[in-house]
Amino acid sequence: MKAAERARRKWDRAALGYDLMAGGAQERRWEAPKRALYRTMGQGRILFVALGTGLDIAHFPPGRDITGLDISPAMLKRAAPRIAAYSGRLQARVMDVGALDFPDAAFDQVFTACTFCSVPDPVRGLLELHRVLRPGGTLGLFEHTGSRCFPFNCLLDALTPLSRLVGPDLNRDTVGNVLRAGFDVESVEPHYLDIVKTIRARKPI
Repeated sequence: MKAAERARRKWDRAALGYDLMAGGAQERRWEAPKRALYRTMGQGRILFVALGTGLDIAHFPPGRDITGLDISPAMLKRAAPRIAAYSGRLQARVMDVGALDFPDAAFDQVFTACTFCSVPDPVRGLLELHRVLRPGGTLGLFEHTGSRCFPFNCLLDALTPLSRLVGPDLNRDTVGNVLRAGFDVESVEPHYLDIVKTIRARKPI
């Protein structure tokens, strides 16, 4: 079975209980940094990767033109009421970030949250985002990543073989992967130690 199909099945299985797992106190904890990131959404063409059940839609500014995608049809089915309630243009598509069905330079901005800890081939996915962004376009990520600090780095490394069975890898070098995909990293803002952070990057002109 291909990695993308395994990922689709994993997140389809997770869809039913996802809001219980990821919502509530956890969602409230990260509301402020997510809103700060999404406030930078402009009036151009926006791609949001891994829309999931749509929890992040409540943090989007109104009146934007957003294409949201997710690898899981079950996730997007549960997101449907939130998509319909958004006060702007928000269309959703089932798609693998590693094989985007968009032309080059199709978007002005790309955003995502807690995604590249789970993408089977994160550099390939980021290369696809680089391709579909216009030159000078921006990439905004809210991510939990691996740590450089002892003992957290050892703990995350030890837990990752188990965590990836049901969800994310906990020890990804997402900042390094963004650089490997050809982006210029403009800022990295930590929110919890060096594990949870906002990453802002730009496709060179």
